Amino acid sequence: MQRIGQLLLTISAKWRFVIWLTLITCVVGYGVNLWQSGAKIQSNILAMLPHIQQDSITHSALTQVEQRLENQVYLAVVSADKSLAINSAKSIMASLKQDPNEAFIDISSADDTNINDLGKWYFEHRFQLLTPQQEQALSSNNLEQLLNQAQHQLYSAFGFANSQLITQDPLLLFPANLQALSAHSSLTQEQGILLNQQHDEYAAIIMAKGQQSAFNPNAQQAQLNALQTALATVQSPQVNILKAGALFHAKAATDSAKFEISFIGSLSLIGVVLLVWISFRTLMPLSLVFITLSSGFLFALVATLSLFQQLHLLTLVFGTSLIGIAIDYSFHFYCEKLHQPNRNATEVIQSILPAMTLALGSSSLAFIGIGFTPFPGMQQVAVFCAAGLVGAYLTIILAYPLLANRSLTQTATLKWTQQYLHALQRIAHTPRFTFVSVGVIAVFIIVGVSLSTSNDDIRNLQQSPEHITQQETQVRQWLSGGADNQFILVSASSEAAVLQGLHQLQATLDQAVEQQYIQQYFSVANMLPTIAQQQRNYQLQEQIYQQQLPDIFEQLGIADNDSALSSELKSHYQAAQNHYLTVSDLLALGGNNLNSVWVQADNAATNKGQQGAIVLLTGINNLEALKQQIAQTELANANVQVVDKVGDISQLMGHYRHIMLALLAGVLVVAGVIFSMTYPLKVALAVVGIPALAILLTISSLGLLGSPLSLFHALALILVLGIGLDYSVFFAAAKQASNGVMMAVLMSACSTLLAFGLLAFSQTNAIHFFGLTLLLGIGFTFLLAPFMTLITRKQPHHV
Repeated sequence: MQRIGQLLLTISAKWRFVIWLTLITCVVGYGVNLWQSGAKIQSNILAMLPHIQQDSITHSALTQVEQRLENQVYLAVVSADKSLAINSAKSIMASLKQDPNEAFIDISSADDTNINDLGKWYFEHRFQLLTPQQEQALSSNNLEQLLNQAQHQLYSAFGFANSQLITQDPLLLFPANLQALSAHSSLTQEQGILLNQQHDEYAAIIMAKGQQSAFNPNAQQAQLNALQTALATVQSPQVNILKAGALFHAKAATDSAKFEISFIGSLSLIGVVLLVWISFRTLMPLSLVFITLSSGFLFALVATLSLFQQLHLLTLVFGTSLIGIAIDYSFHFYCEKLHQPNRNATEVIQSILPAMTLALGSSSLAFIGIGFTPFPGMQQVAVFCAAGLVGAYLTIILAYPLLANRSLTQTATLKWTQQYLHALQRIAHTPRFTFVSVGVIAVFIIVGVSLSTSNDDIRNLQQSPEHITQQETQVRQWLSGGADNQFILVSASSEAAVLQGLHQLQATLDQAVEQQYIQQYFSVANMLPTIAQQQRNYQLQEQIYQQQLPDIFEQLGIADNDSALSSELKSHYQAAQNHYLTVSDLLALGGNNLNSVWVQADNAATNKGQQGAIVLLTGINNLEALKQQIAQTELANANVQVVDKVGDISQLMGHYRHIMLALLAGVLVVAGVIFSMTYPLKVALAVVGIPALAILLTISSLGLLGSPLSLFHALALILVLGIGLDYSVFFAAAKQASNGVMMAVLMSACSTLLAFGLLAFSQTNAIHFFGLTLLLGIGFTFLLAPFMTLITRKQPHHV
């Protein structure tokens, strides 16, 4: 890169400016073409998550769960008056369906058709159904118990018996079976509305699917407008409407990112303006600083869109920190020009080019380290910032020789930095200061590092406002729903084997409920006996329909003229042989909710036709204990696992955190080797030693502040290394003439602290951790970097 820079500097200033304008024009044209070709801004937080390796059936299950929840909005219309809740829900649904923009599709609550069809299907297979109590009675030939229960229903005012049912099910076994099959849920339906009751309140549930992605800004606004209009139809103060879904998290994320982009970027630019004005007392450097930053952002934006076809909003938030790095080159140029006013712009650039190139290389190396993370968003940040620095570097070389050739007036800032540097040198030569400083730093590091902890939970990636998460928790309780990405997956090579595995698992799950690891679970096994159990049920009912029908009719007082009724029931019983309830038939009748818990592998050919079923969990209290319990459960012909996407990604983040910290050490070693080829060994060790010490002090400070280390802290530490190497390199290159460098480093540190310090106040934990680490790291680096002069003044320059 340095040879390219030196070659460019041999061209006249005017031609270099022409080359720069041509380059900028080409980049702008390419960027416009990318945008017209479909490049876009992405606000979906899931797009930043790492990709984890999974087998096909697990991947299919997670995809199916995410597709079910994608763009889905849930409303719980809560009231103490059941009729009011139902009518309010109907009003909201009618309004959503009449929305002229059709923001939502599949607006539904309960489905009477599916429920009725399901009831008819179960009744047609009543000969394959028995409750455990009924099975026990028939197994022990205790027909009298079933007769007594049937008579109780016949004469009870609240029984299910009617003349049509009793002629097809004389012992009235079916109502008890139907009740047992639906016992898994407290949800009921009335007037086509899904209802739940808790204490003295009722909740009417509404589900609506957005026609487009909730992360699409236009679709997001259309959906919010439709909801606002629909909810306005409910005026009663006795109704409380709770909302849940990705739409509300997406809106909060978009608003937060937009605010932080404008707030952090604006304050950073305001800070830079004040910094330049105080330092140079003229707006001329400010205009060129603006050109440098604009060029850097242009290169960053186009390079990111070119490689990823999209730019995440959080990349822009992180990218605002580019202001604090790219501007360093401008500061070094102007401070050197201020220090040596008799030199023209080209000569100044030639003098700082070696250090500027080394600084670009070290910063780029740090960003390349960020690119090794599994987060697409962090990879974007790496490309965005590295490309931005290249753009700023080229702007200094190509545009400054013509635009920045005016002389500057000496200001007090240069004198202040000279006095500060001389004061540090005098203090550093005091033996007591050295002894005390080393002792304090050693104790600080030992105590801080010993207090350091780690936390890699991906929930730190983004935290929605409390009112959104509270409402979502309440909606889940009304829906009896569990965690979206935490469930149990049972898989096998056939439908029957999966069903058998689900039934074998039920004992373990019941035990988990008793031990309060979970509150409740839903499994297809709740709704469907195994084929073997259905065969047993059918055989047990033989004594009813083949042997005891006349006696049963007589004891129940049912007239069976000419045994016609007995013959008909026997015929129905015989015809039902080998006609089993199957998963396929259940899924066909159960609608989308049941279909979403049955999984087919993406590539059945390579997975031997593997199928699976999702067991939904509610009220997870001890996931680790549940995982251990499931791991110890063996199924005859099926596999079982707890799928925990949150946990898997968090574990992956922890793995990459260790990799990043190891990479940090590796970059230090590589940088030391590279610098030892340019500087004496002692100077090279000092160049890498200063940012290394700053990193240790930062980790210690985080430990004392109680901020657990995460991948985001590790990423920020890599940038601390890159920026710290910049400062050290410029001091090493300046040697005795370090006054201009001191001013440039002061200005660079102030601008960087402005940018990263503001990131520390972000409402998103990931950005907060990133900014806080850089705030501390750059602060320590700035304090330590001037001590390079104590070494470089004693060392001859080594080529």
